[in-house]
Amino acid sequence: MTTQTMTPASLADQAAEAVRSINHVTRVTGEGWQYPGDAYTLIGSLAHLSRMLPQALTQAMQPVSEAHQAGLLTADGGADVDQAASRAVQTARMAIARAQRLSQALDALHSAVAPLGCQVDDEPDEEPCGEGMCQCYCIGVRHPCGCDCPHATDCDCDFCDTRDQH
Repeated sequence: MTTQTMTPASLADQAAEAVRSINHVTRVTGEGWQYPGDAYTLIGSLAHLSRMLPQALTQAMQPVSEAHQAGLLTADGGADVDQAASRAVQTARMAIARAQRLSQALDALHSAVAPLGCQVDDEPDEEPCGEGMCQCYCIGVRHPCGCDCPHATDCDCDFCDTRDQH
């Protein structure tokens, strides 16, 4: 489905679903989500998203404003249309101001995380033979332990240290 055929509301639903997915995948660290740089990248993207919210909120009010100006706006329950429209405009202004503050806070957080790093252990943790998986460095394969490494223990490639194969 292209964005030309999607409604603004369905696009906002996709954005909300994307944030829900972020919330799900960031619950536990792992591949692609384990270093301060990963947090920096995510926070930068969220800051970028938040900077676009004020414009989206402003434009979300266009149909309301246009219907009001054309005299076509109605309000449920017999409420005064002008008062209801005024309250909606004031509430939108408040939401826009809060979105701008969120954007500023996320930019500050992005800057605060920028200098942070993580010392990485270059040696992968391996379990002793028979207790999990072994890593065969020269071919990059993990296999069940049990001394069934797919190459000889006297491998002389540049990547293997035969002491670490099992």
